[in-house]
This record gives sequence, structure tokens and C-alpha cells, in this order.
Amino acid sequence: GLLLQEMTMAGLHELRFTEEKPLLRGQDAELENSDVFLSAVDTDWKEHDIETPYGLLHVVIRGSPKGNRPAILTYHDVGLNHKLCFNTFFNYEDMQEITKHFVVCHVDAPGQQAGASQFPQGYQYPSMDQLAAMLPSVVQHFGFKYVIGIGVGAGAYVLAKFALIFPDLVEGLVLMNIDPNGKGWIDWAAAKLSGLTSTLPDTVLSHLFSQEELANNTELVQSYRQQIGSVVNQFNLQLFLNMYNSRRDLDINRPGTVPNAKTLRCPVMLVVGDNAPAEDGVVECNSKLDPTNTTFLKMADSGGLPQVTQPGKLTEAFKYFLQGMGYIAHLKDRRLSGGTVPSASMTRLARSRTASLTSASSVDGTRQRACTHSESTEAMGQINHTMEVSC
Repeated sequence: GLLLQEMTMAGLHELRFTEEKPLLRGQDAELENSDVFLSAVDTDWKEHDIETPYGLLHVVIRGSPKGNRPAILTYHDVGLNHKLCFNTFFNYEDMQEITKHFVVCHVDAPGQQAGASQFPQGYQYPSMDQLAAMLPSVVQHFGFKYVIGIGVGAGAYVLAKFALIFPDLVEGLVLMNIDPNGKGWIDWAAAKLSGLTSTLPDTVLSHLFSQEELANNTELVQSYRQQIGSVVNQFNLQLFLNMYNSRRDLDINRPGTVPNAKTLRCPVMLVVGDNAPAEDGVVECNSKLDPTNTTFLKMADSGGLPQVTQPGKLTEAFKYFLQGMGYIAHLKDRRLSGGTVPSASMTRLARSRTASLTSASSVDGTRQRACTHSESTEAMGQINHTMEVSC
């Protein structure tokens, strides 16, 4: 695809954009005052156990659906749960400027939440397809019309599967460290051998972090080693890891490359650190997606957990991803007294996203779905808008 010039996000000011249709009509003054929201951040989460065709799902949610806005739905990686995977990212102050506009729904894979009961011997853990097929029950339970998914590793794979099977329920995807390939027999044998010679936390750490990180970022690695070993039930974790390692190739191909190619119809932002074990998988996933609605974000000075080590950069990228879809009324810069802050690089990024997503609105002010544009004749005639952004 057409490679747009690389842009550096670090050091750029947050911008203030005015959207034609703010998310909360008539409540801009209330949204400007984020102090009340921030003080309630740790107290207004509600836990739910939701029945699905393949067992119970533990879900933590904040807020309630309003109008046609989607919910932000997250899915974590193996070895983690929603807290270990996303707390740093969602507690970042600028991220809270975003999430106050949306319902946020964290999904824990079966048996992976803190304090989960151990599954009985012989329990058949849901397959990756079944994990994806559990999510419509969450959407229906809370009355979401559709979701914007944020997934990491195994969670990114599950959300991609969900979007392939239920495309009308997914408005957009942020997929970090996704590997679209199943393990070959050599990889499978190597994983089996590693399982015999390494502890479960060590096996998970080698999935989450690169060898360089394991050797040099000892404080972060040791923190996760302790939490993986103590917070997540080890028997349940082994079942989840085994199922992820037995996954099949994600059935996607770039449109036009094979007959009746399947692809993700919604806008997608792929994210990987420049020092991450998943880098090759994310690059290959990018090559298989529709270039008219895909952004590839490679984060400098970041490893296997960019949402933990670089939450500021990831938040900024997520803001522009949402804005390209027609969301986020304005992006404030707290360091300035007010007004817009022109930035050529970010303006080009925002415009490119908007052009590639064709986020149109109807006369009555309701927002139309952006995820269907990739099938339109207009979209088929567009130039390649795949973006590769280093930040």
C-alpha cells in the first residue's frame, strides 16, 4: 500500500478539535469538568457474571449505554486479566478524558479474573472460536448496539474472531500484539518442550516480553512474574494458554488477493512495540487486512506491553483513531489556556484517518456506521490509505 511519511507523536501537543456533533449534546460544560469524573474512577465499576453458551464470563463495567455510541470493550492477553493488562492504560489521566465519553466494559477470559475458582479436572476450556462466540451475550446483556474492541495478544485474536463472525456488532478494533497464525508443528513441539523445562510464569513471560526486555527491564518483568504467579489461578491459566497455543490461522486475506477473501470490515489500528516478540505476527496481520481502513502503529522505545510502558503515546494514537471514526468532541491541551494548537503532523494524521474511514453523518444528526464503508464502491475506488506510523 501507499506508505505515508512517518510521523513522530512524542512531544506533540494534544489538540482541540471541534466535532460537528459532540458526543453528549448540551452537556459540554459538564464534560469540561473532569475533576468529578476522576474522583469517581475507582468507585463506579460494577462486576457481573454473565451466562453465555460456553459458560460464565466475568465482566467489569462502568457507565451505561447512551444513544448510538458504542461501548469500549477490552480483552486481555494470556497470563493476565483486565486489571493486570489494562489498569495502567485506563488509569492514565488523558485516557480518562476519552473514557468519560463511553461505556467501558472489561472482559476477563473464563477463570482468569482475580479470585476465580479453579476449574475441575477434565474441564474443557472454550476454543478461541467459542471465546469469541461468548461476546454477543455480553453485548446483549448490557444493551450495547456495537463495540469498539481493544485487545492484546490472545485477546486481540479473540476480538478479531468476534469481528469476523459478528461484523455488525463491531465498530472498530485496536489490536495489540496480534498473531494471526496458528502454531506449526515445530512451534507446537517447542512450546511443549518449553513447558516441560520452564515454570508456567516463565512461559507466559516469554510470550509477553522479548528476550531483551527479560534481560534488561528486570523491575517490570519481576513485577509481572509475581502477579502472574499469585493473582491468576495457575490451573485455569494453563488451560487458557493451551487453547491459545492450539489456535488456528485467523481466516483473513487482503481483499482482491484471493477469491471471496474474508477481512475485517471495521476500522482497525494495529499496535506493536519495536522491541516486542509479536512484531512479525503484527506485520503479517497488517499485510492481510484491507488497506483502506487499517492503521499500523509501531511504537518506539516499547516492548511487549505498550499499554503499560507507553500509555501516553497509545492514548494519543487512540484519540485520533476515534476522531477519524467521528467520535471525541475535542482534545484538550492542559498546558495551554485554550484554543486550537495547529500541528502539521497530527493534522495530516487526523485527515488521513477521516478520509480513509469516510465517516458520514445523516441529516438528522445520528451517526452512521463506519464499519460498512469497506464494502462500498467508493471505498473500493480509494487509494491505499494504510498508514505506518512510528511514534
